[in-house]
Amino acid sequence: MNEGLIPRRYAKALYKVALERKCDRQMYTLMQNLTAAFAANDRLQTAVANPFVANADKDALLTTAAGAGAQDKTFADFLKLLAENHRIDFAAQIARSYVDIYRLEHHIHRVEVVSAAPLAPEVLDRIKQMVQQQIGQGTMEFSTDINPALIGGFIVNIDNERLDASLSTQFNELRRGLLN
Repeated sequence: MNEGLIPRRYAKALYKVALERKCDRQMYTLMQNLTAAFAANDRLQTAVANPFVANADKDALLTTAAGAGAQDKTFADFLKLLAENHRIDFAAQIARSYVDIYRLEHHIHRVEVVSAAPLAPEVLDRIKQMVQQQIGQGTMEFSTDINPALIGGFIVNIDNERLDASLSTQFNELRRGLLN
């Protein structure tokens, strides 16, 4: 079976259960935490995929990584199901799929502004306003990042779309135009 299909199916099922239990927002937060933990630490996936690590240890590791507590019964049930079905090594992909499903269902757009230097608050506010007009009724998860290699200008990523107004890109286009 396709490895992308398995995580998506588990994520859809988890989303439905979380909706029924009215904890879909809390599960979204836990899945974001879990996704960030996997991204920050490569050894987490190695430990989860290791057949010599006991399921109880994997469960504790994933619970800690997600920031789940004793009150997060749906998350605990989810981990138990993964362990029973020998799918716990898909936890990272399932978490990413859940986050994607939740964002789609709730019209949440990821917006990242990357600039060569920190942007003034009024510039960021103007960018937020322009993006809000673009996405309409949806909401945004807004983040900024600094990349000195851009030289100047900025890049705005809205989900899978990109507006590149950086000097480095303009210089590269100019160079390609002169070489042709």
